[in-house]
Amino acid sequence: MPCVIATDETAACALAECIDALSASGFHPDDEGNLEASARLLARLGNDRAFLGDLLVAELAAGHREEQDGNAYGAQSLVLSPPGTGNWFLRANIWPSKDEHALRAGGGASFVYDLPHDHNFHFLTLGYFGPGYWSDYYEFDYESVTGWRGEPVDLRFVERARLDEGKVMLYRAHLDVHRQLPPDALSVSLNIMHCSGAQGWLDQYAFDVDKGGVARILSNGSSEVFVRIAVGMGHGEATDLAHRFGRQHPSDRMRLACWTALASAAPDADARDDVWRMAEGAGSRLVAAEARQRRAAILV
Repeated sequence: MPCVIATDETAACALAECIDALSASGFHPDDEGNLEASARLLARLGNDRAFLGDLLVAELAAGHREEQDGNAYGAQSLVLSPPGTGNWFLRANIWPSKDEHALRAGGGASFVYDLPHDHNFHFLTLGYFGPGYWSDYYEFDYESVTGWRGEPVDLRFVERARLDEGKVMLYRAHLDVHRQLPPDALSVSLNIMHCSGAQGWLDQYAFDVDKGGVARILSNGSSEVFVRIAVGMGHGEATDLAHRFGRQHPSDRMRLACWTALASAAPDADARDDVWRMAEGAGSRLVAAEARQRRAAILV
């Protein structure tokens, strides 16, 4: 499960002070000294009990009348640091309970509840307000997973726990899996998120914990969308590129996207089967497993 990092910080720091400190040091989760310093810094930010409420009031007061400065991140999250600050960013996440209108109206999927998943990045999290969301925690061996839908995975259940107020945890990329559940009352967490240029090519999975397998890949990138659009528009160069990438691209996920694009553009079931037959022998375990499933579905 995520590593609990004990801190005894009693001092508080302002948001701007936290951003300046992280800008100077960066966030390096694999460096023990930097990780401990970052955890203490997040704890000090958490000790400022007024900053987030003040920020939310300011955002609401500004409404649509002013250009936003990068704080917007979604209905649930607020990015707290300016874009382009380095290999990290700060965010706040709002976690509604079952009694909140937002959860009843939007459903649990809108807040990533009951979706067992890992992460393709490290991040620190702090329980800032409220009792904290619950999680069922698992661990798995990322290197043993190919990523095709239904692939069996040894998910090792660890425990059910919650992110209590003041608790600091490190979620480890490609190791920790959690299924988040609503808190007992409205809660807020603060995160220091690690990011890198390679992150978009690292797979992140959703799991079916009841069947003990991969449900789907979560980390689809813009390149995969672009190739599907280009092939769908009927450009010959795009089709040639998709065939080449489908056999040679270093990312299996991109290879699968190329074959999916080619199959989607095929005129009939026989042509789609031909595409997936080629894909099955194109040299990727992920693509071969998916191709077999797609061919089976065509034949039904």
